Order: sequence, then structure tokens, then C-alpha cells
Amino acid sequence: MEQLEKIREKIGECDNRIIEALADRMVHIQEIISYKKATGIPILQPEQEKKQTETLTQKLGDNEFEEEILDIFKYIVKNSRRVQAKSLFDYNVFLIGFMGAGKTTIAAELERKLEMRRVEMDAMIVEKQGMSISEIFDEYGEAYFRNLESNCLIELQKVKQSIVSCGGGVVMREDNSEHMKKNGRVVLLTAKPETILERVKDSNDRPILNNHMNVEFISNLLEKRREKYHAVADIEVATDGKNEDQICDEIIAKLIAFDNEREAKNA
Repeated sequence: MEQLEKIREKIGECDNRIIEALADRMVHIQEIISYKKATGIPILQPEQEKKQTETLTQKLGDNEFEEEILDIFKYIVKNSRRVQAKSLFDYNVFLIGFMGAGKTTIAAELERKLEMRRVEMDAMIVEKQGMSISEIFDEYGEAYFRNLESNCLIELQKVKQSIVSCGGGVVMREDNSEHMKKNGRVVLLTAKPETILERVKDSNDRPILNNHMNVEFISNLLEKRREKYHAVADIEVATDGKNEDQICDEIIAKLIAFDNEREAKNA
């Protein structure tokens, strides 16, 4: 029994060293983020994560616990991204734009890259109502649905550091702009009507486009909303002809530039 306690003490000493090393590592992660922000170096560098893994694998050599240690390091890297996000964005990021602009896809990619919480407003409404968006429109009408959107935004004021994918018509109410800006930045994703049609043509959950799946209708509706989109947006990113990495990198870079400009003005 005494021998067992001695072994447990040694494990406790190992745990203490691990805690100190991890805390040290997170501080250095914050230093790297500060340096990148100041010098304009891209924040997300997946090639660096890959290089770290390769270096670690080489260091482990034929270690009998190689698989387990590599698995632990996956979580260390994952949480390092979370530290980066906390250093970058202490607010919610609201993605707005016309249906098919890429909000859901980009929200999911930002969630993965930054380890931030993701909220799909339409999914949030569907879960609360127990009905699809189309069913809500058919039974209660658009005005009722817009009320649900506003209530969601009010509820989201209680959380921070979330990527929020908003419905395409969320800008139709001026109050919603205030709800978003109280604790967040608003990112407008844009796409050409032709691109939008290509992305949504096979969807059955776009009630406003029912029987209107054509470029002309999309273009006209987009034009009606354009002024409202631009009025609420803090930054704008076009999604045509870009992959997810390019769009996410551009969003992050523009948000950092926007925040730096605000800080400079308030200094």
C-alpha cells in the first residue's frame, strides 16, 4: 500500500509539471496572437500545426505511448485555437447575407478553425417551435417568423464568442441591427444571383423562393435588401469563386482590421 501511494505521489508531481507547462504554453500562444495582429501575419496557419505534429512524432521515435501522446496533443492544439479565439474575439460574430451566400457553411468552418461555439438561428427556431421554417411560414406567416428571429437575437445577447449564422431576412427589422451590435460584429457575406441560384436550387426549405427559383426573382429581392445589408454590416466578404479557407481567412483579417481601427479611434 505504501508503495502504491509513492507511485501516486510521483504521478501527482507529473501532473503539476504538466499544468505548469500547459499554462506556459497558453501564455506563449497569446504572445504569438499579439505579434500576428501587430504585424499583419495571417492568424490561421494550418501548415504550422502540421509541422508541430511531424516534429512531435520524430521526437517520440519508438516511444511505446506514441499513439496516446499524439492523441493528447490533438486536444492541446484544439484548445490552443480556443485561446487564440478568446484573444481575438471577445464578442459574437454574426454572419448575415442573402440565402445561399454561404452563411451556414462558413459558420461551420469558423467553428472548426477557431473552436468557437456555433449557432444556427433557423435551427434554433425550428427546435423551439417544433416545426420547419416552411411550416412556420405556412401556418403563421412571415411577420410571426420575424418575431421569432428577433427573440433569438435578444436571447443571444446573453452569450459571447459564438459564430451566429442568421437567416437571410434578419436585416428586414431595424431592431435586429441593434440586437446584433450590442455584443457582436456583423459580417455580410455576398454572392451573385447566379451563384445563389446554383447553391439553393435543390433546397426545399426556402419558403420565400417557392415557385420563384430563378435569377430574376433572386436579383430583384437581393436589390430590395441590399441597402439594409450594407447599413448593418461592419465588414463585407464576397464568397463567389472562393473556397472556405479563403473566405474564413478574409473574415478574420477584416475583423481584426476593423477592431484595430476602432481601438485607434478610441485611443
